[in-house]
Amino acid sequence: MQPFQQNQKAWNTGTYAAWTRRFGSPAEAAAKLQSAPEKRIGKVLDYMGEVSGKKIMNLMGSGGNKAVALALLGADVTVADFSEENERYARELALAAGVPLRYVVSDVLQMPEEVLTGDYDIVFMEFGILHYFVDLAPLFGVVASLLAKGGKLVLQDFHPVSTKLISSRGTTANIRKHKVDGDYFDTSLTETEISFFKFLPDNRKEPAVQKVRLRHWNLGEIVTAVAGQGLYIRLLEELPNLSSEVFDKGIPKTFTLVAEKL
Repeated sequence: MQPFQQNQKAWNTGTYAAWTRRFGSPAEAAAKLQSAPEKRIGKVLDYMGEVSGKKIMNLMGSGGNKAVALALLGADVTVADFSEENERYARELALAAGVPLRYVVSDVLQMPEEVLTGDYDIVFMEFGILHYFVDLAPLFGVVASLLAKGGKLVLQDFHPVSTKLISSRGTTANIRKHKVDGDYFDTSLTETEISFFKFLPDNRKEPAVQKVRLRHWNLGEIVTAVAGQGLYIRLLEELPNLSSEVFDKGIPKTFTLVAEKL
């Protein structure tokens, strides 16, 4: 089975059940989002600026939590993702939150021409997306096709130092041990359990199916791929573990890249 087919099948096997277990039913999740939508989006909102009235594409937006939060803040949001189970959760979430949400079920590299309108103010991508592609150039070509002149890509993802180079273990006595045991320049595909696997109830776990094949990119490859599609890089910020002041101190855990279509 080709990587794309394997990954697509995994993302359509148990996803709805996983999100329900992690975030609650769409109605329960919607109530939480309505109380503080900006909190669900987090620091990345600082890079977007005022989103009310903005047209935003959330590429591979999964179950729609961030997209619905943006819609609650007044944005006109579209999600593109290849998982029908993600779409189901996202649509029910938007309905419960009382906001409109467009959801395009498609391989983002083969989206319908009518979606590639070139009038989006923001293309938003986050956490665990890039590693699903074996070539980044076509992906950022799609981003360029979506954006209006002056529109911007806001991308946040896990830092390659943490995904490619360093493994971390243990939380005993507020200590986490780190080991440099990876190859920062490795270009091979790796197979691993899908990210939502741990949220699945035991009776919905299918280990033989819920595995994905990933290509982890280094920072230079990512920056070059963005710039190669004519997007002007305005910001590249490397960030520590924002969820903990103790663990992973001194190690970049995520990064944020903002690029503009001139």
